[in-house]
Amino acid sequence: MTKELVNPFGRVYLTIKEDSQNRLIYVNWMGYLTEENVKTGARAYTQALADAGYNCVLNDTRLIIGSWGHSMDWVVNEWAPSAAKAGLKRFAMLANPESFGESSASIFLSELKAFEARSFNDLESARKWLREVYAR
Repeated sequence: MTKELVNPFGRVYLTIKEDSQNRLIYVNWMGYLTEENVKTGARAYTQALADAGYNCVLNDTRLIIGSWGHSMDWVVNEWAPSAAKAGLKRFAMLANPESFGESSASIFLSELKAFEARSFNDLESARKWLREVYAR
């Protein structure tokens, strides 16, 4: 099942999909993100993670336009600890190199303490790393 979140203009800015084969939640962000979009989206996929009983999120930011740095403090200090309490153990981020989204991702990864997180350039490498959490 895929859930779509739309902005006030009716455009999809996030899709959330439960990937039962890989036991993860796949989220695909797109377009320009406001602080409210980031908060609403992150809360929605954290709930999907908890509902599914999974420990992994594959966060695809390759279609983002611009930075999401405006939300960094909230993401690191409020969302990340609550996501960890909801069961999140591993977070794989896909981003376009040399983009504003990648710049935000780098800051996020350097400041994050609540769970394991890494950045990847391709989908399959990210999935493989996430699946390893279940092999422990």
